[in-house]
Amino acid sequence: MANLLDFVNNEISQKKDFPAFSAGDTITVYYEIKEGEKTRTQFFKGVVIQRRGTGATETFTIRKMSGAVGVERIFPVNMPALQKIELNQRGKVRRARIYYFRDLTGKKAKIKERRG
Repeated sequence: MANLLDFVNNEISQKKDFPAFSAGDTITVYYEIKEGEKTRTQFFKGVVIQRRGTGATETFTIRKMSGAVGVERIFPVNMPALQKIELNQRGKVRRARIYYFRDLTGKKAKIKERRG
């Protein structure tokens, strides 16, 4: 039964070539928004808090600061509206899910860049 589900998920989901990213990385996600009959491209730039799930149900959470308010958004990897993902900076973190990042402010909220 599990093999059947995997087969259906692989057939339905569209494979897009996105760069490999993980928690702590700063990325820009470009996605399409439909307003009435018009469509436009919008971007969301922030730090990846987590990646969750596998296959067709995989998602990732991005956090950015909008003024003094933190904004988080969850994107499914297989979302048809996703156009491209740009990797801006690789972050050096020790955990796969950096929930503690929500509580940090000022200089403490800076993530060091990973070399290589």
